[in-house]
Amino acid sequence: MKTVELPSHERVPAFGLGTWMMGENRAARAEELATLRLGLDLGATLIDTAEMYGEGLAEELIGEAIAGRRDQVFVVSKVYPHNASRRGAIVACERSLSRLKTDRIDLYLLHWRGRVPLAETLDAFTALQSSGKIRHYGVSNLDLSDMQELWTAPGGAAVASNQLLYNLGRRCIEWDLLPQLRAWHVPVMAYSPIEQGRLLRNRKLADFAKRHGLTAAKAALAWLLAQDGVIVIPKTSHRERLRENLAALEVRLTPTQLAELDQLFPPPKGPQTLEML
Repeated sequence: MKTVELPSHERVPAFGLGTWMMGENRAARAEELATLRLGLDLGATLIDTAEMYGEGLAEELIGEAIAGRRDQVFVVSKVYPHNASRRGAIVACERSLSRLKTDRIDLYLLHWRGRVPLAETLDAFTALQSSGKIRHYGVSNLDLSDMQELWTAPGGAAVASNQLLYNLGRRCIEWDLLPQLRAWHVPVMAYSPIEQGRLLRNRKLADFAKRHGLTAAKAALAWLLAQDGVIVIPKTSHRERLRENLAALEVRLTPTQLAELDQLFPPPKGPQTLEML
């Protein structure tokens, strides 16, 4: 398993398990649990979730999936912006801990920026960290100006990650945000790395994959995995698809192939508004 170094120098898997929309269908629960457990067995021991996902149902699913093996797993969860006040974030974290059936969250993120001042959220995060309820904290969906403001606030330079929409078709962060995050040694956690499956239907990617003996999913994930400081968290509820996604770790795209993908999916030529899903 390839790993990515956090600012604390702890290393985490570069391939994690997304859980958006999981835990919401009782009929799918057995296969979802089996998929998460298989991912852990195969070394994908980072699991990403949020209190927003099914209003806690995804966290409950993860709590069941990691029972008996909590110490093997790096758990990431996120707090709603409207819960990210000094007191609200602490209460929200307690609820997430209860649903996850654990005593700590490894990485706790602000899901996106809301009306609560970033400095107040950081105050809550540092309090949670001091109490041992979270090990690291970070953010999600924050653009460059947000990150610059965050960085200058007390505790801001300790952010462990910015989770962002990033894939072959969504490269806007490469203009200014990604270079700054790399300068700060803050990893990117790339969510929707295959655009919720839509990239798999992209003709240009399908043709590229066919010519190079790959599947579209392998090509899209391998492109992200080829970058330093990027963690991918594709979501799937099926073991068969999980195995295909994980096989991207075995793909080493050549410089020629990477250049071809740049031609097919060009990087930005100027600053753009941060995209979100």
